[in-house]
Amino acid sequence: MKKIITLCFMLVVVFFCSACGTTKNQENIEPQVSQMKTICELATMDCYYHNVAKYKEEDAEKFLWLTKDKHFWIEYEGVVTIGIEASLVNIEVKDQKVTITIPPAKVLGCKVDETTFTEASFIVAQDSAKIDAEDQTEAFKAAQSAMEQAAAQDSTLLANAQQRAQKLLEDYVNNIGNSVGKEYTIKWVYVENEGNSDNAEAVMPKGETK
Repeated sequence: MKKIITLCFMLVVVFFCSACGTTKNQENIEPQVSQMKTICELATMDCYYHNVAKYKEEDAEKFLWLTKDKHFWIEYEGVVTIGIEASLVNIEVKDQKVTITIPPAKVLGCKVDETTFTEASFIVAQDSAKIDAEDQTEAFKAAQSAMEQAAAQDSTLLANAQQRAQKLLEDYVNNIGNSVGKEYTIKWVYVENEGNSDNAEAVMPKGETK
């Protein structure tokens, strides 16, 4: 069973816009890439997992012609952080047109909670060979890898993280515009996580969200 908990960081948009309101020369205020990177960092999603992973090693124990497999299950909990690589976010402002370059959402971090590993976490098959500490270590690594792969392949989860970041960036740009009496048009340019453009672009007038 997977539980996803997301926290809203709309306050950061309000903070940035409030800071702009205290500036004397408001007509010179424009969206800043440094603030947009900060918004992306705050817009990450922590996804909490509670799963059971299977571990099996064939012919792990041998005695004469007899062999036994190691076969057990492990119950674990962990957290995967998903979001936008902030270092790849860029912005270009020309008059009232704002072009935002943004990569797709991806897994930024993954960690199994070691404190959830207890004797009760391991369910050993009745005919399994003896399980030792090394097996538990390998199972821990496998659980972390499985959790990361599951998150990386969850297209719905990644899409939600992408939309979340874009919505916060859009709100930030529009609030800047409201504070200086401008109506910005946002153009999104999507790039790969390595920074290469995939030539996919979308124009988003104020108030629309993709």
